[in-house]
Amino acid sequence: MRKITVILFLLILGVFAAACSEESSSDQQDNKTETEEEAQENEGTESASSDTQHTEQPFKAVEPDDSAAPLKEGLTEEELNNMPSAEAHGGDRTRMVPVGETLVKGAEDESSGPLKDHRIVAYYGHPDSENMGILGEMEPDALMEKLKEQTQAYSNADPERPAVPMIELISTVAQRTPGPEGKYYHRTSPEDIDRYAELAEENDALLMLDVQLGTDSVMNQVKLLEKWLKLPYVHLAIDTEFHVAEGETPGVNLGQVDGAEVQQAVNYLSKMVEVNDLPDKMILVHQFMDEALTNKEAITPTDNVEVVLNYDGWGDSATKMSLYRKFVRNEAVQYGGFKIFYNKDEPVMSAEDVLRLDPNPAVINYQ
Repeated sequence: MRKITVILFLLILGVFAAACSEESSSDQQDNKTETEEEAQENEGTESASSDTQHTEQPFKAVEPDDSAAPLKEGLTEEELNNMPSAEAHGGDRTRMVPVGETLVKGAEDESSGPLKDHRIVAYYGHPDSENMGILGEMEPDALMEKLKEQTQAYSNADPERPAVPMIELISTVAQRTPGPEGKYYHRTSPEDIDRYAELAEENDALLMLDVQLGTDSVMNQVKLLEKWLKLPYVHLAIDTEFHVAEGETPGVNLGQVDGAEVQQAVNYLSKMVEVNDLPDKMILVHQFMDEALTNKEAITPTDNVEVVLNYDGWGDSATKMSLYRKFVRNEAVQYGGFKIFYNKDEPVMSAEDVLRLDPNPAVINYQ
């Protein structure tokens, strides 16, 4: 009898110990779960916090000469208060923004993009064609040397906003035959894009890939360039005049792009920046006629993508200045750009002439 009592006691003790063990294990699991949840919450907080931080830009501006002084210091009171008479084209000459400002009136820049504190000076073209811009006229190293000289002129003219060199490479060339994709464009070889990407990186410069769309869509072209757009120093340009409808031919029919299509590209690059932790980017949109870019009100910059509307015409400088006022000053979204043609403009405007425009162009590209 006594033996049975001992056995029962040991059984009860074992059950009690097991129960305590389960409770302890449960408590540990609960504590572990709470710890994991806290870690996840902290991770989410850290992620949200990091979203507000911007990755450093990978370029190096051309420093102004020691003797350089801000352009506005050499202007008269009348010049400070008024845009150039050629830009006003007989209208009111009152400036909308002060000399030196690159944002159009009412615009903001919440990004840390290249244009926040700098100006861009770009050389435009295709390496296989002298007729499409200066890129086809010079070997890469000589091109970069000349580009830096031109960039220096803008840093000297406005040392408060030092200029950065950029290569604007046509990555999709519109053509008058359907081409291999049947979309009236020819793609620049990946080897050429890689070559100029390396050239830009080696020189602490930027690369902008320009798309001439043919009958293709903006977004399809952007996706074709995704490999390079994921590089921290590569940006996007859209040549609106070469985007034609089915049955039309680039170079024969004037093309156009709807602002909603541009906005799709803005949103796509914005997401790309976030997902890949890239420096903030910019999109430049070329325009030289009203019809080439419609529905501008649909274009909205984001907090990591800047938008530039670039006046793209050539010829008499006074006419160009007037059309810059029409297409950029009065209709721009955020920043303005201005193209200069070395061989077609009369006369070729100096950096000081360009920086008198209202607003100051944030991007000046040379063809």
